[in-house]
Amino acid sequence: MLRPLCRSLSRQRRLFHCSGAACQEASNAAIETQEDDDNLQDLLRRKRKTEWKRRQGGQSFLDNLIINVRGGNGGDGCVAFHREKWKPMGPPSGGSGGRGGDVYILPTPNLTTLSSIPKRVRGAAGGNGQGTWQNGKNAPPTIIKVPLGTVIRELLPGDSRRAKDEWEAEEESLQGLSPEERRAKLRDDRWLHYPRYADDNLNRDVFKQAEAALYREERARRWARKQRLLSPINLDLDKTEEVMISDDAPLGMGQHEWLGHIIARGGNGGLGNPHFLSPMNRSPKFATRGHEGERMTLYLELKILADIGLVGMPNAGKSTLLRALTGGRAKTEVAGYAFTTLNPIVGVIRVAEDGTFEGALQGENIFDETAIEEERLRERELSDMENSEEPLRLQDNSPDPPRPDIEPGYDFDIHETFRFTVADNPGLISGASENVGLGHSFLRSMERSLALVYVVDLSRPEPWDELRDLKDELEKYQPGMSDKAHMVIANKADLLGGEGDRDAVEEAREKLRRLEEYVKTEMIVKTSDGERILDVIPISAKMSQNLKKVVVLMQKYVRQARTVKV
Repeated sequence: MLRPLCRSLSRQRRLFHCSGAACQEASNAAIETQEDDDNLQDLLRRKRKTEWKRRQGGQSFLDNLIINVRGGNGGDGCVAFHREKWKPMGPPSGGSGGRGGDVYILPTPNLTTLSSIPKRVRGAAGGNGQGTWQNGKNAPPTIIKVPLGTVIRELLPGDSRRAKDEWEAEEESLQGLSPEERRAKLRDDRWLHYPRYADDNLNRDVFKQAEAALYREERARRWARKQRLLSPINLDLDKTEEVMISDDAPLGMGQHEWLGHIIARGGNGGLGNPHFLSPMNRSPKFATRGHEGERMTLYLELKILADIGLVGMPNAGKSTLLRALTGGRAKTEVAGYAFTTLNPIVGVIRVAEDGTFEGALQGENIFDETAIEEERLRERELSDMENSEEPLRLQDNSPDPPRPDIEPGYDFDIHETFRFTVADNPGLISGASENVGLGHSFLRSMERSLALVYVVDLSRPEPWDELRDLKDELEKYQPGMSDKAHMVIANKADLLGGEGDRDAVEEAREKLRRLEEYVKTEMIVKTSDGERILDVIPISAKMSQNLKKVVVLMQKYVRQARTVKV
């Protein structure tokens, strides 16, 4: 009796050991799942905080959005019979319903943000059929206008942000119903009956045959819907398109305007009772309802199309540089604290044949903080008001000062030979590739830039460390992104080179020399043609110094990039 007992005890120990190992694995899996959930919640919390930061000060810039789109429902068919004098028993005359409106998405060059797009878009419904064979009106299309550079992706089943499609929504509405109630609701959603003939229709063989044909059509539509999910919507709207009419087209052929890319189709209209007329059914007293339009959830992401993207740490002077290049026309916020720029701002640079750019002709040579400039403008307006109240002085017969050969505005249109755009992006800090700070919220806007320009603060102790961090963050976000860099701008070069201070001048020159040496050794960009060394240009954006050389180099980079792109 002892041996069997020992065997049973050993077997119990093995079972306990196995069950303990299984419990340990289950607990480890639970811990990993909890950690994944915590990481996801932390990521969502950071994203919400980032979006909240970017909306401070009444700013409405938006570069990512989730929208629910529904095509228009088709109109219902009509059950009617023709009636006129001397014909009391006319034929069936119910019209069919109109088709629901399709939903298109159209890239528009005039828009710069996604803030004008509603989160729920629904196409117009088709008109219902009427008596005397009057079909319902087809609904007009609904067009969603988005900025150029918008990337559109359809969210697939399994994504928590995705709304239910038309078939899933119907299945949800049927949950909890008995089989009889379920069948009655399905029929009520699909059929229309002549008054007081609903029960009679349900018992007729012709109605049962029509119902079976309708369900066969629905199965085909469900299958087509599942097949379409195998190739979801993925659009990159980086250019507009035009409808070209062939030279061989017939005379008088109308030109149709391009509506954009279709994303959700409207439902077909229901059938009127004449469609069910047959030798066996001379008086059909039923019609079908219109089909529901397609439903889908789209993720919209705006990647700004700027030729040059400025990359730099907070307070490096990117906003001041853009204002100096545009002559103050770019309304960027300039202040002495970090993250004054919360959203990308694009400015247009217009260049003449001799290299003169329009911003240098605006009359503004010193670009200070926004608060200081606003105070200066108020004082100027007050002084103008005081001078206007004084009595008129005697006319001055002195000759007018000579006018420059080129003036900004309309006069510059004659001399303009090239233009490009420059994007001022928010400050990049260490960890931005991991969504620290403003993170991905603006790094995506640099992906489309033809060339990138680093902006560093030469007044800081070691500007080359900033340059290293900028390059590392770009590479962590997207490998190969730093290869777009062409130039390093050493801003605030005037702060360390004041007049009369020989030590400060020597220190600034030594710092610039070390920066150039670092760029030549550590910032080499490998290209298909070999290696490229970045240009290092010292400037003072505040005093508008050495900007013409910067514009000439930027123009060269954009020309080369556009040539390669074509």
